Amino acid sequence: MDAPILRVEDLVKSFGSRRAVDGLSFAVAPKEIFGLLGPNGAGKSTTIGMLVTLARPDGGRIEIAGIDVVREPERVRPLIGYVPQELALYPALSARDNLAFFGRIYGLGGRKLAERVEAVLEVVGLRERGGDLVRTFSGGMMRRLNLAAGLVHGPKLLFLDEPTVGVDPQSRNSILEHVLRLRDEGLTILYTSHYMEEVQRLCDRVAIVDEGRLLALDSPKALIAELGEGLLVIGLPEGGAEALTACATTVNALGKVTARDGLLYVEARNVNKALLELLDLCSVRELGLGSLQVLEPSLESVFLRLTGKRLRD
Repeated sequence: MDAPILRVEDLVKSFGSRRAVDGLSFAVAPKEIFGLLGPNGAGKSTTIGMLVTLARPDGGRIEIAGIDVVREPERVRPLIGYVPQELALYPALSARDNLAFFGRIYGLGGRKLAERVEAVLEVVGLRERGGDLVRTFSGGMMRRLNLAAGLVHGPKLLFLDEPTVGVDPQSRNSILEHVLRLRDEGLTILYTSHYMEEVQRLCDRVAIVDEGRLLALDSPKALIAELGEGLLVIGLPEGGAEALTACATTVNALGKVTARDGLLYVEARNVNKALLELLDLCSVRELGLGSLQVLEPSLESVFLRLTGKRLRD
């Protein structure tokens, strides 16, 4: 197995008394699309800031292609591309001039720069519009040019932070196809998104984080398989979810049972049997149901069970 292109070990970052990233560890293999998911405030942006050398960790270690990011950031930067959620473009310049500017930042020039600019315009389908001012572009075209700006210097590892936010479905699909093509051509990509369907379509593996800690890491298929036939989300009177947790774990039709904020999250090996058994347990303990949801197995359901939140909340 190839050595990871990105290795993160016990990463820590605090802001005053608040620990935004709390002992986070994971590794990304070459030619992998790796999803980093978490609700708002989970520590994703802080983590990415440290991975791309924009912030210094308080503890832990980051290596990219075997190079320590904290000790040798100047060696790491040419190896990575970063496409932030905010558009980093100059509207009064043409697409080519924008890309040439970013290429020069990385030390490219002359014929090599010109070739790279044309190559990435081709990659994102904007070569025919390369001479047009960016302010004349649609939102989807700007997003594709933003992607090209992160690629112009030929990185080995690309960080994509919400690359499809605010674009129409056709533009979103185009960007996703470009991302898959880049992976197929050998690029490694770390991907964040608030659109779960994108993550399921693109990512080879997914890390789910909350409150700066890693909650789960596996392929989308494996994470979804843990839910069995589905996820039951049950609202109970105060203290009821916690009281039901211990006895519910003995029921054969149930998988993992988690109580959080007055709700019981139940992985159902068999939905019909699980519902009957749970209603039975509630009746015996005289617990009235405040609410009941039956969710199909999906990455969104996995995320809800682990964090108690939906990704786009």
